[in-house]
Amino acid sequence: MALGSQKIAEIVKDQKPVVLPESARVREAAEVMAERRIGAVMVVKNDRLVGIFTERDMTVRIVSRGVNPDVTTLGEAMTAKPDTLTSEDSVRAALHMMAENGYRHLPVVDGERLAGIVSIRDLYATVMRQLEDNILAVADRVMRG
Repeated sequence: MALGSQKIAEIVKDQKPVVLPESARVREAAEVMAERRIGAVMVVKNDRLVGIFTERDMTVRIVSRGVNPDVTTLGEAMTAKPDTLTSEDSVRAALHMMAENGYRHLPVVDGERLAGIVSIRDLYATVMRQLEDNILAVADRVMRG
């Protein structure tokens, strides 16, 4: 398999993305993110993705401006209408989009359905596994002559 050609579906197949409504407070999102050790939550309205709230949003829109996380809603602080991937996109396409736009997290949608989220960490781990597999395959071919 060519490096980076794996589909995003393989990464998100067993995910249950963390979702919160637009009305949730930023403090609640921060607590969920800390508890689950994740860098982003998906923001939904009527079961449809409307935004993403990330560690960067927390830093830039809340902490640096002295905004009160106890009264500010995710609807006010999120990145609305985020760029997304589909399950059929490749790891290479995801890495390109992240590098091009400075993202560390990307929601994955299939039609109207939220399928999951990929992080740069997920993609790095996937590429490293593929690279290791490729190296082992080459080594095996060399050893067998």
